[in-house]
Amino acid sequence: MRIATWNVNSINARLEGVLAWFESEAPDVAVLQEIKCVDEKFPTEAFERLGYNVAVHGQKTYNGVALLSKHPIEDVRKGLPFLSEDEVDEQARYIEAVIAAPTPFRVVGIYLPNGNPIGTEKFAYKLSWMRRLHAHAQGLLAFEEPLVIAGDYNVIPEVEDVANPQAWLGDALFQPESRAAFRALKNLGFADAYMQADGAPGGYTFWDYQAGAWQRNLGIRIDHLLLSPQAADRLTGLVIHRDERDKEKPSDHVPVVGRFRI
Repeated sequence: MRIATWNVNSINARLEGVLAWFESEAPDVAVLQEIKCVDEKFPTEAFERLGYNVAVHGQKTYNGVALLSKHPIEDVRKGLPFLSEDEVDEQARYIEAVIAAPTPFRVVGIYLPNGNPIGTEKFAYKLSWMRRLHAHAQGLLAFEEPLVIAGDYNVIPEVEDVANPQAWLGDALFQPESRAAFRALKNLGFADAYMQADGAPGGYTFWDYQAGAWQRNLGIRIDHLLLSPQAADRLTGLVIHRDERDKEKPSDHVPVVGRFRI
């Protein structure tokens, strides 16, 4: 089974290129982020023609996540649970489902808040969201099943995951608090699929549109697949499809695909 994550940076603006990749690579499961449309505007029929079942948690203009699967999708959850009953979150950043494959997998797609600028309510929201994710992920691990939490985490875990660390010192993606929250999530018992399959410095998944970042390979690694022990045991490899960044009208992120035994 191949499970992909891709921040497409507007599904309808980049539909031709996204569909071309899906036709070529045909992942079994994919989670998409920043679809930037409400559920009704997601191009569901285009993906259904390629053999995918579709679940969408959209939002007008901003955010939005989707889950696509060639296997039946069951027990869909849209939205990350709250830590208290009085909390409200109108941002569409979380989708979860059980993939009814021969070996069932639980797959979560996330678009973690960016958090910039630091010192504002946006950074506080990022850290609060990560606390909510930590609490929910801990509960999911109790099922002792293959679980993949994939998506745009908006966190650069280590110095080796950024081409120019100095340029990111003041950014929310590289703050000690963000990185500590990511480590705390891993410490629950999750494996970083890239580190397990490869781990070499320079496995970037994002290049900014500005300042020739792609041409100069000034990338960062922020798109991750975190695996429960049961999923980690089944991981056989991981591929970063960096060539997609060089296509016409690309997203600033590229697909990341984990391969698993089922």
